[in-house]
Amino acid sequence: MSTEPILNKKHPAMDLKGKSRRENITLIALTTALFFIATLALSIGAVPLSVSSILDGSAKGLETTIFSEIRAPRVLLSGLVGASLATAGAVLQGLFRNPLADPGLIGVSSGAALGAVSMIVFGSALNLPDWIAVYSMPLAAIIGAMAVTFFLYTFSNYYGHFSVLTVLLVGIAINAMASVGIGAFQYLSDDAQLRSLVFWMMGSFGRADWLTVMPAITIMVLSILILIRQSTQLDRLQLGEAQAFHLGIDVKKLKRLVILVSASAVGAGVALSGIIGFVGLVVPHLVRLLFGVSHRILIPGSALLGASLMISSDLASRTVIIPSELPVGLVTSAFGAPFFLWLIARQRV
Repeated sequence: MSTEPILNKKHPAMDLKGKSRRENITLIALTTALFFIATLALSIGAVPLSVSSILDGSAKGLETTIFSEIRAPRVLLSGLVGASLATAGAVLQGLFRNPLADPGLIGVSSGAALGAVSMIVFGSALNLPDWIAVYSMPLAAIIGAMAVTFFLYTFSNYYGHFSVLTVLLVGIAINAMASVGIGAFQYLSDDAQLRSLVFWMMGSFGRADWLTVMPAITIMVLSILILIRQSTQLDRLQLGEAQAFHLGIDVKKLKRLVILVSASAVGAGVALSGIIGFVGLVVPHLVRLLFGVSHRILIPGSALLGASLMISSDLASRTVIIPSELPVGLVTSAFGAPFFLWLIARQRV
């Protein structure tokens, strides 16, 4: 009997080692790309900057101020918002087992926007202490996002598995209801609040500064890290709830945690950037197409690619028509909408 097939057959441990190595190489490549794009974004703008000159202390005072007070918080915020939206999109698609479960399309971003808008209009009337007021807008947005996500989860449990068409229709309804609320708040706002609302709702990082950014950054970073830790359990959940339960997963606890943390990530991002669509839809699909479907690579890969994509979009929005700026939501919609149409055609809704 020939022993060649046995000798040529790879041991499962070797396959796992090779897979782990490929995943590590992928994450290193995505991290390198993110570092390069972030450095480019820090350098390019209405006032060109040299990052190396700033780091070695040879830059002028004005250049250092622009770097530390304007560019750095803006690039950091745009990267974390992109990472949060992409990570939440990847996790929600797995949770609902639906490829179109994007935070924007299913109404989570609109719920967050409604909460944030309510705080913009009525926040000053609450007379909150400064240390609480800094967190008030992200918390209001998180509550709005959480309410929508829990509604979707309850709705899907009651009616069973969400079809692609059902997700789109429910998302349209939620976005419409949120638009009614936002429109009412716009009507009640004064001129200054209205200008702030209109610019904010189109999506922008132009008002990023350390005072307002740090609370939301804390929430987004913690949310992303928590979701990455759930990757193995989310992979088991894809086998079905019964199979996951037999593998030792507390399915209800996992779902509640994922909903809470995803809503926190989306809410904190929307609170400071406004509604920016399609990142949570496009990025997870690109990661799946390029690197595989395992959440061990999908979640961190989506975070890194989402950060790179959002920083690039923000860079384009502020350099296309210098010294003016385009809303970054227009840039993401420009590539996201065609991708969405292609995805619908592929799914054959």
